[in-house]
Amino acid sequence: MLVEVCANSVESALNAERAGADRIELCSELAVGGITPSYGLLKCIKEKCSLPVHVLIRPRSGDFTYSNAEFKVILEDIAVCRKLGVEGVVSGVLHADYTLDVARTAMLMEAAQGMKFTFHRAFDWVKDPEKTMETLADLKVDYVLTSGQGKSALEGLALLRDLKRLFPNVAIMPGSGINEENVRSFLEAGFEAVHLSGTKFRQTLTSPPHISMNSASFLNDDKLGFSNFETIKAVVDKVK
Repeated sequence: MLVEVCANSVESALNAERAGADRIELCSELAVGGITPSYGLLKCIKEKCSLPVHVLIRPRSGDFTYSNAEFKVILEDIAVCRKLGVEGVVSGVLHADYTLDVARTAMLMEAAQGMKFTFHRAFDWVKDPEKTMETLADLKVDYVLTSGQGKSALEGLALLRDLKRLFPNVAIMPGSGINEENVRSFLEAGFEAVHLSGTKFRQTLTSPPHISMNSASFLNDDKLGFSNFETIKAVVDKVK
């Protein structure tokens, strides 16, 4: 069974390598489901880690429906991955009604030609998983990373098994909540790959700071934060 580790830093990637993992998915900001890592992080990983690297291509947190400008960013990031010799990319696009954006996903796959392509956990939002998987199989994606539309892969195991049975040409990769206590369930069910972060937290400060830099109000799946024209214009008018 292939073990893919979702690594968010050089340390995470090197730990995955030392532990015997087969591959890493490189991303940043796991707390929001992951976003595209920086060029510097990706370059360092390619220099220091010998494992194959698949890179999450997601320009922001929130939903998986992108503006034209955001989609251009995605294509540029895939081009950077190609330049750095990355082995695979992890991405995908939905419409706002939770259906697969077939045209744009096909464009991503074309841009990533020569690299492995994983359709990521946007799959867990789609309304019709079997129909969507049929389309992804027709597009010839290599992997689909999914929790089986459950809060964890173990909770979604029934759907994961069904998808594996119905679509043998796509590697269904269970992800979300995989650990040493439940991974055998996926091995015994015949899955070829699993995805986990294996995250633990290490204390870095002797005491918490007096103000937090985390803003819970910014964490939304169905809303996007943006710099508002009127708000900024009102401030500029006050001081210019």
